[in-house]
Amino acid sequence: MNVRVLKINETVFVGEALSVDVPGITGDMQILPGHESLATVLRIGAIVITDTEKQKHEVEIEHGYLEVTPNQVTIIL
Repeated sequence: MNVRVLKINETVFVGEALSVDVPGITGDMQILPGHESLATVLRIGAIVITDTEKQKHEVEIEHGYLEVTPNQVTIIL
C-alpha cells in the first residue's frame, strides 16, 4: 500500500509499505493493505512504518490526522 506522511511544507515519508502502526485517539492501530476506509485523529506517540524491504521507519508525533483507503494511507501532522 502507498503511504504518505506529510507536514506543512515537508514530506516526512512517501513509499510503499507492508504495515503502518499509529497511535489512534482511542488506542493503537495497525493498518495493513486492504484495510477498510477510515479517518481518525492521532495522539502523541510514534508512527512505525514497515516498508516492503521490512525496514522500519519511526516518526514521533504530537498529534495528527489519519485517512485510510484500501490501498492508500495518508497522515497529516
